[in-house]
Amino acid sequence: MPYKPKHPCAADGCPELVEAGERYCEKHRKEAARTYEKYGRDRSVRRRYGRAWTRIRARYAREHPFCEQCLEHGVLVPVEEVHHIIPLAEGGTHDPDNLISLCKSCHSRIHAKRGDRWGKNKGEGR
Repeated sequence: MPYKPKHPCAADGCPELVEAGERYCEKHRKEAARTYEKYGRDRSVRRRYGRAWTRIRARYAREHPFCEQCLEHGVLVPVEEVHHIIPLAEGGTHDPDNLISLCKSCHSRIHAKRGDRWGKNKGEGR
């Protein structure tokens, strides 16, 4: 099956071509993430993810090195995200019983069903 063609970076005036499924080139990817963290994410959410979360996430990822949802289907995919089953905003904690290791695809699927990231269907599809 042929690959999808590369397309231009989404940053204004950037001529770099990026792979299908990506939005920004390497140079602008970090800048876009920083901008999202600073302006796009709610302040109360930013306060919940500090140094302690970084250590908890690293420990959990070491203990669960593969996506737990893919592993249920017999597929070994390395962990890319550590997800809160019950979100912190809804009373969840950083407790290991409330965490699950996921690949980007499974993590995006969960948030798309919930409507968290794109602002639609808040709370549906849990």
